[in-house]
Amino acid sequence: MKRPLIAIVIIALCLFCVAFLRAQEQKPQPTPPAHDMSNMDMQGHDMGKMGAPDAAPDSENAANALHTMEGHHMDMGPHMKMTAVREMKPGDQEKADQVVQAAKKAATQYQDYKVALADGYQIFLPNIPQKQYHFTNYRYGFEAAMHFNPEHPTSLLYEKQGDGYKLIGVMYTARKTSTEEELDGRIPLSVAQWHAHINMCIPPKERRQEMFQPKPQFGLHGSITTKEDCDAVGGRFMPQIFGWMVHVYPFEQKPEDVWSVERQHNHTD
Repeated sequence: MKRPLIAIVIIALCLFCVAFLRAQEQKPQPTPPAHDMSNMDMQGHDMGKMGAPDAAPDSENAANALHTMEGHHMDMGPHMKMTAVREMKPGDQEKADQVVQAAKKAATQYQDYKVALADGYQIFLPNIPQKQYHFTNYRYGFEAAMHFNPEHPTSLLYEKQGDGYKLIGVMYTARKTSTEEELDGRIPLSVAQWHAHINMCIPPKERRQEMFQPKPQFGLHGSITTKEDCDAVGGRFMPQIFGWMVHVYPFEQKPEDVWSVERQHNHTD
């Protein structure tokens, strides 16, 4: 009688394991943001999906791309695009002011970065020195790909302060396929300029360190700007890195500081 009983137990355990694995496969997978290396398809950070068109980037890829973006935003060049500034329409300023108030409300509760961590925000590449650190909420990044909720910023922006962090602003994101009309519907383009990183050639693994050298071929300040040139050296060309992004510094007093293009460009996105 013992052998049949043991066989029954083994079969039951096998069935349980199969059922468990199937349940795991059916669970929705968390979508990394728009810092979507929100989009190294990055569906392309969509700030909705991180990674290459068919795979998420590993930490090394993310660090390399992060390095190439450091301090190179103001020189637009072939690796950067921004939304055009529009004429102010009736209601634009009021709408933008409402976003600022929502951003301030959202940010105020996270002055202590530990509260942000406890509430689901994760530090993006904490071991890489940055001028501003993005604490990203992947759930909000996915939400931002669908619709805009100014009380749910995709990322909180902190500056390193001793052993901790000082909160300075927030970042909103949108799908990289968003039109300027759609972005204007979120935050008026007469007030804010969204930006996106484009034309990046990721080098073969054995040549990754070249991204850190002066006058590199690869990366977001590299000399390679076309798919043809990238393919010729065995790289992987990314037409757009990340989704659309815009920073808001809601604790500043002057409008030009709240929506500072220079400040958001002179750091790492």
